[in-house]
Amino acid sequence: MSFHVLIPARMASTRLPNKPLADLGGVPMVIRVAHRARLSYAQKVVVATDHPSVQAACLAHGIEVVMTSAAHATGSDRLAQACDLLGLAEQDVVVNLQGDEPLIEPGLIDACAQLLEAQPECVMSTVAHAIESDAEFRNPSVVKVVCDAKGRALYFSRAPIPCWRDAPKSGALASPPPLRHVGLYGYRAGFLRRFPHLPPSPLEGSESLEQLRVLWHGEKIAVHVTSTRPGPGVDTPEDLEKVRMLLRSTP
Repeated sequence: MSFHVLIPARMASTRLPNKPLADLGGVPMVIRVAHRARLSYAQKVVVATDHPSVQAACLAHGIEVVMTSAAHATGSDRLAQACDLLGLAEQDVVVNLQGDEPLIEPGLIDACAQLLEAQPECVMSTVAHAIESDAEFRNPSVVKVVCDAKGRALYFSRAPIPCWRDAPKSGALASPPPLRHVGLYGYRAGFLRRFPHLPPSPLEGSESLEQLRVLWHGEKIAVHVTSTRPGPGVDTPEDLEKVRMLLRSTP
């Protein structure tokens, strides 16, 4: 299996300014993410950014980087340009790893790429894991996914889905448990180039979930369900401190 990992990194986060360069044990966060990705079977790991400071950090740590337009509305737009800059072929598999996942398991990256290779009828692959509490299930910041019999996504939502109509008590979770979506994606480069030109869907606007555009246009997304809960990502200063504590406690 051959695939590339692309890491979009922009400096426009409002909840955590300069997030890609946040210090994690003396190393910028985006570099930590790239180092984790290098432990996967990826042929190449590349950061795609629009900011000279991120470019400089990557070059200082020996991480390949491409400079993309600052006008991109989404990370997918940025990665589509990165595919062109890298000269990737239409069938090349690309894993989109967010630059705020410094604890990502390399095996999840491999699984995402392998799933797309195994299901040629799907244009994308992604990851999910079992939800463990009712509070998590009802949290709109936690994206849920429901799948069909072949493990392909039927729908993604911030709402608590699927609804267990006949739950025996308040707060009970269904069996099998509902699934939390993890924002790790595999694409073929050809679809990644095509995606920004697909008209946005009303569902995408309502849920603020870009992947719903794919389903809206009748395409298929394969879902790898992992038995282990991925490490926390970093969206806020509180998340950053939590990850710093975890890194300090790791031998």
